Amino acid sequence: MSLLKNGILWKDVHGEPIHAHGGYIIFHEGYFYWYGEDRRENYYVSCYRSANLTDWEFRRHVLTTQSRMQGYRVRTTMQLVNEDGNKVNLERPKVLYNQKTGKFVMWVHYENGKNYHDAAVAVATCDTPDGDFVYHGHFNPYGYMSRDCTLFQDDDGTAYFISASRDNADLHMYRLTDDYMNVEKLVHRLWQGEYREAPAVVKIDGKYYMLSSFCTGWAPNQGKYAMADAMEGDWSTLTEIGDETTYQSQPAFIIRWKGRVLYYGDRWGGDGSRYFESGYVVYPLALEGDRLVMEYVDQIEL
Repeated sequence: MSLLKNGILWKDVHGEPIHAHGGYIIFHEGYFYWYGEDRRENYYVSCYRSANLTDWEFRRHVLTTQSRMQGYRVRTTMQLVNEDGNKVNLERPKVLYNQKTGKFVMWVHYENGKNYHDAAVAVATCDTPDGDFVYHGHFNPYGYMSRDCTLFQDDDGTAYFISASRDNADLHMYRLTDDYMNVEKLVHRLWQGEYREAPAVVKIDGKYYMLSSFCTGWAPNQGKYAMADAMEGDWSTLTEIGDETTYQSQPAFIIRWKGRVLYYGDRWGGDGSRYFESGYVVYPLALEGDRLVMEYVDQIEL
């Protein structure tokens, strides 16, 4: 039995701290792949692999300041280092596998490393889940701001990109093109003026649930969720989940595995000054009637 203690910085199979903050997990050909932020040195996005969600092997830094850049049909700005020679910010990387193209496609929040005025999204791709991703630049979808974000892949392969817009006042939901390389349609502007960020989506018993946090910087706050019968259908008003700090966490992503629904969150290091000490949590989610509930656990067996 392997137990993970919540709220600490977990270590990989070699005893090194796991730096995969604000991340995302996918399952592909017998392995889980965990992508997340690594802000050390010249790194941007790291990738870890596990067969059991507990023992993680570091694979590589899949996106760095030295990553290959390549344009494509979307007009983007190519910039992995800013004009001052410093790193840009690439936050909350999310990756999906596109069955039609055979590509792993990453969407990530982009800022210029000097301020948070760009509020853009960047796209990168790779032929393998843990190879060197090719960076395709950043853009503002339909001209809108795009900050904290997530991806969601429905059962039929349709993919959605959801991000905070209008200075975080609203959440925008976009349906992606078939190759996941561009937005196809803005299908929702959700919860106007309620300032939600860190979205995460899961499908349970044919219904869709989206969790998000309020905007309080590095400090945790009361998580909320909403429900819909279809991604492009009507979403409910927001309902509180967990306690007033979402059990000291902010949503990163949600996965389903062996009949369980697992919420993964970041427990950020104070005011951000201890970013590299930021830990992780996994809390079970369940339905009680039509209500989504989050169970607090100090440690969990996966």
